[in-house]
Amino acid sequence: MSAGVVDAGLIGELTGIVGAAHVLHDPEITAGYAVDWTRRFAGATPLVIRPGDTAQTAAVMGALAGAHIAVVPQGGNTGLVGGSVPLAGEAVLSMRRLNDCEPTDELASQVTLGAGVTLGEAQAHAAASGLSVGVDLAARDSATIGGMVATNAGGINVLRYGAMRAQVAGIEAVLADGTVVSHLAGLEKDNTGYDLGSLLAGSEGTLGIITRVRLRLHPTQPERATALLAFATAADAVSAAAALRRSVASLHALEAVFGSAMTLVSRHLGVVPPVGSMDHGTGGGAWLIAEAAARSDPSDELGAAVAALDDLVVDAAVALDPAARQRLWAFRENVTEAISAAGIPHKLDVTLPAARLAEFVDGVPEVVRAADPAAQPLLFGHLGDGNVHVNVLGPGGAEPAGEVDEAVLRYVAELGGSISAEHGIGTAKLSQLHLNRTEAELAAFSAIKRALDPAGLLNPNVLLPPNA
Repeated sequence: MSAGVVDAGLIGELTGIVGAAHVLHDPEITAGYAVDWTRRFAGATPLVIRPGDTAQTAAVMGALAGAHIAVVPQGGNTGLVGGSVPLAGEAVLSMRRLNDCEPTDELASQVTLGAGVTLGEAQAHAAASGLSVGVDLAARDSATIGGMVATNAGGINVLRYGAMRAQVAGIEAVLADGTVVSHLAGLEKDNTGYDLGSLLAGSEGTLGIITRVRLRLHPTQPERATALLAFATAADAVSAAAALRRSVASLHALEAVFGSAMTLVSRHLGVVPPVGSMDHGTGGGAWLIAEAAARSDPSDELGAAVAALDDLVVDAAVALDPAARQRLWAFRENVTEAISAAGIPHKLDVTLPAARLAEFVDGVPEVVRAADPAAQPLLFGHLGDGNVHVNVLGPGGAEPAGEVDEAVLRYVAELGGSISAEHGIGTAKLSQLHLNRTEAELAAFSAIKRALDPAGLLNPNVLLPPNA
């Protein structure tokens, strides 16, 4: 199927499954499903189908498989690597209508959610029972649970609860031929074979289309204390992060914003951080946001730990009430918005070993300049788990030279890191996957893909290199 031709018989069959309102083939309407929110990745699709439940999803996939049409599943389309965009004229399967929130199982501290439920909706639903979702991220109002599982999303609470894969207690998915696989009992001990939930988490829609997820939930931690700490160097920030992980049992988040990114977000917000200096020589090298969360006030625990960092910290501010805490968090949560407002960045989401993290932060600007002398690297991320978001802007907000991506990802691999921390490989990093995976691993990946999707219909242009 080309990007401009749709078989009328197929349209009729799909309309009979989901209704005419949910089979979209007007180019002016489908265009909105063919570009990601970063504006970096854009394609075209002749057909968008919006099923309303698992049965409809299965019937749609059966029809598409019969017509040999490739499919890109799409949730909130908030990814950063082009994994949810129809770059080669594929049909788009929008999962946003699968938005049912089943009653919370309070005895098990679990809940089953439709793949199209947004993280914000899931958080509100769980909160009504005094529970919380383990993963949190800034795109909570648009990122969907299905998409978050498919990319094994991380976010700000990974150091306490783990990434999305660790939250999955059960899963339901539709395979390429329309077969439904469902295992949603949520038993904590269940050694009856392969863990399909773990396999599908991080598969980026290449093995099956997730329709429902049973999530583990966690007790709500209502009392919070937040500290913004300024450091002269990245090495001091990394050392402090390690000390806080060891000493603060209630540590809930540990986020970093490095010099140039803090300059940009401060300008975007129209305020300066209450601690540190924008001069890198006097404390502007790195900032940490450390948040403790517990059932009772954790401020004494966090305060004592911060005081013990006196030889590392240039300056510190601690906030307890929600408004003051939010003012500190604004410097972290608005970085992505500030960068997007400045231009079209290349977003390189990576993980480094703790022992090499500061070396990477200090060294990557030179690596970027060697590939594109006019490019500007902007670094921030989740220091509690070694995840650095490397955003690179070209002059005037344009995209940087393509060589930047290869240079940065090779540098990551040389330091023993991962070229993808939480957004997947998508199409953006296809040619670099070999930096982290051996030929034997790639062959195993391909064997699994062929077993579950022998015709290669599910998201065929992401994750696995064509020669894998």
